[in-house]
Amino acid sequence: MTTITTSDGTTLFYKDWGPKDAQPIVFHHGWPLSADDWDNQMLFFLSEGYRVIAHDRRGHGRSDQTDLGNDMDTYAADVAEIAKALDLRDAVHIGHSTGGGEVTRYAARAERGRVAKAILIAAIPPVMAQSDANPDGIPMEVFDGLRSALEANRPQFYRDLPSGPFYGFNREGAKVSQGLIDNWWRQGMSGGAKAHHDCIEVFSETDFTEDLKALTVPVLIIHGEDDQIVPIENAAHKAIKLVRDGTLKTYRGLSHGLFATHPEVVNPDMLAFIRA
Repeated sequence: MTTITTSDGTTLFYKDWGPKDAQPIVFHHGWPLSADDWDNQMLFFLSEGYRVIAHDRRGHGRSDQTDLGNDMDTYAADVAEIAKALDLRDAVHIGHSTGGGEVTRYAARAERGRVAKAILIAAIPPVMAQSDANPDGIPMEVFDGLRSALEANRPQFYRDLPSGPFYGFNREGAKVSQGLIDNWWRQGMSGGAKAHHDCIEVFSETDFTEDLKALTVPVLIIHGEDDQIVPIENAAHKAIKLVRDGTLKTYRGLSHGLFATHPEVVNPDMLAFIRA
């Protein structure tokens, strides 16, 4: 397996396909998944001549099942270490959900020349949880419920989420893919329960407002209008107002996992943005 060891001794797994002199595209997965969630996109962009890279976040997939360092600053620092180890320059960073937060935090702090563009798909910024500063956010009881479900029966929880709201398979008339459900479960169960538990706080309570404001590169924000996990009103509609050079692309009726259910729609739009 291809891995790097970070400065704190954590081993991170990554995939690195394509010509090493081509423009790199780096994929950042959502919770509680792995680099495998990007199989379709990695094959698509590889066929378009790009170098494609995806890592398993610490505590997820084939990376170390860490009990410490499961926080957004460390996630972003891990990406910086991967970018340095692979000497990635002029890279496009694409992140889904929690991975969109990771892209935002990393890109806001990255060394000059490392990042060319960013794409945030169904991403968590600016902040999900309800608070005095974010009164129309999602109530904390929702995230407490996720923690309770994980603690009680993680395998069943990881069946129920993709079978229902994650891909919109609970909607009337939805075309259900058992393969997507099974692959979600497989990826989730390959990670560590402690890291996944910690990450619920990370994706719900981390505030990316200042990171969004600090981004100097072009940003494409993609969101499904029927996202039941990260509602568009609390995320993309707010985030687009905070970035300097942003484009918002929304999709009627599509879910949180829209790039997996409708790659034939999302992939060309990402390619057009990258090439623009």
